[in-house]
Amino acid sequence: MNKSGLIGAVVTGAAIIILIILAFICTCKVPAGYVGVVYNMNGGIQEETLSQGWHIIRPTQKVTMYTIGLEQSYLTSESKGDSDSDESFNIPTSDGKTVKVDLEFSYRFDPDRVAQTFVTFKGKSGETIKDTFIKPKIVAWTQEVSANYPVADIFGDKRTAINAELDTYLREKFNQYGIIIDTVNFTNISVDPETAEAIQKKVNAQQALELAQVEAQTAKVNAEKDKEVASINATKDREVAKIEAEKKKEVASINAEAAIIDANAKADVVRIEAEAEANANKEIAQSLTPELIEFTKMNQWNGELPKVSTNGSSILNIDSEIVK
Repeated sequence: MNKSGLIGAVVTGAAIIILIILAFICTCKVPAGYVGVVYNMNGGIQEETLSQGWHIIRPTQKVTMYTIGLEQSYLTSESKGDSDSDESFNIPTSDGKTVKVDLEFSYRFDPDRVAQTFVTFKGKSGETIKDTFIKPKIVAWTQEVSANYPVADIFGDKRTAINAELDTYLREKFNQYGIIIDTVNFTNISVDPETAEAIQKKVNAQQALELAQVEAQTAKVNAEKDKEVASINATKDREVAKIEAEKKKEVASINAEAAIIDANAKADVVRIEAEAEANANKEIAQSLTPELIEFTKMNQWNGELPKVSTNGSSILNIDSEIVK
């Protein structure tokens, strides 16, 4: 190979290397679920962001990635997700106690405001913003919410309500930075043994009170039920007594009516008999004549004379003497 040919080969090789370097520098891949903010070194931020896929950029441009899909993040005592070390934290309570919590949250950047987010955080990437801003603020603003509640509420039955309030509070706080908080959850809450014992005693007392209230309510319901049954039975007895009284009244009315009918019937019989006898006597009286009377006397006389006689003032014994 002559000298000119060697120089040509070197130039060609150098050109290929330069092209490869330029291809590497001037191409950019935006992963799925991300957008890229383009910063021009000689013109500031490009208004249009880069969507997922491959893009050709100039060497004077820099692309910063921000997630617009949900990212799960952890602040836990165990190694989990993006929490490689113990990132659990303490929160204060309104009664002066301290509670240690593990917390998980999901977030994303608002795709319509990522350019402003880039400016606000001076060109930091989404991952850097999460580590240097989102996580520390999660801790600080959670402590602000917890300070309004006693330890028994945080550790006890109001945990869900407090979690919901924290969720709303964090969304409002982060929204002004173009960061959207989707979910926030306490995954573990722990207290010192003394506080845990005191809380358990309170829980036991509350449960005993609730049980007593339930029993009292049950007794009240049973009493009301017994009262209602007694009232129903009393009403039923009154109705039965009323029906029996009406029945007796009806029977007495029927008997009285029957007695009246019977008395009227007997009276009619007596009247009819009397009328018949009177009619008979009248007919007999009308049929009597002096001759018939004398004839009847003669038929009934036994042939003996009277033994006594009277004139209205004295009685004369025909056989012996006069009796005054």
